[in-house]
Amino acid sequence: MATYAIGDLQGCFKSFLELLDQIHFDPKLDRLWLVGDLVNRGPNSLELLRFIKQMDEVNHCVIITLGNHDLHLLMVAGKVSQQHSSDTFQSLLDAPDCEDLLYWLRHQRLFYHEDNFAMVHAGLLPSWTIPQAAQLAQEVECILQQDDYSQQSIQLYGNEPRVWQEKWTGFERFRVIVNAMTRMRVCTLDGGMNLSFKGDLQSIPRDHLPWFDLPNRASNQYTIICGHWSALGLYQRKDLIALDSGCVWGRQLSAIRLEDRKLFQVACNERATLAFPQ
Repeated sequence: MATYAIGDLQGCFKSFLELLDQIHFDPKLDRLWLVGDLVNRGPNSLELLRFIKQMDEVNHCVIITLGNHDLHLLMVAGKVSQQHSSDTFQSLLDAPDCEDLLYWLRHQRLFYHEDNFAMVHAGLLPSWTIPQAAQLAQEVECILQQDDYSQQSIQLYGNEPRVWQEKWTGFERFRVIVNAMTRMRVCTLDGGMNLSFKGDLQSIPRDHLPWFDLPNRASNQYTIICGHWSALGLYQRKDLIALDSGCVWGRQLSAIRLEDRKLFQVACNERATLAFPQ
């Protein structure tokens, strides 16, 4: 039995199948940890989501943390947000099984931890412990799992506030949780999120650090598995496995076997139509 963490798929179904073939994945024995952004920008979000959903329901071998593109799909479907010109999930919205697929998707996690590993799409704010992050994620998950999620989800959208305070309630609290876990890359030294930055390590603005380098980060005793930051690429160290190696931009799709941290990759040609990075 092995556990494989895999980076942002973004509708790249062919590449995903190639990677599963390379690792000789057995859904009856092995497990997949998917860091989110299952859909959008790539060509086959519908087929990919159907495949993962079936694997999850039949073999119970998949752990997923939702990414910003997954949430965007749910918000568009719930008429909370408008589609962007770069979105590629219309065939999913038009599919006869769309409602079932979205019901399954909005019942996935925002955060997961097991043993000494924790998985989140983007990152964790420096003051958050692992148990606290799990509790905060559940607050948002409860909103998404309600039948009237679209009426409440307007609270999840917005760039403010950018810092965490325990006193936050309502939309302020939910927005910070969602932004940190699905959108964040860098922060100021006091933990203020810069949500517009998309560059590489060399172009980080002055007085900012990658979220995982902020001093005294309360989650640093765990290895955090994440994606989201395609300009960072594959990036490993003792306390971090960053897995967005830019498949949808024509680079690679990456998997790490957690038991020994062995890397597996396939080259991708399911390129998005927009220029990298996005």
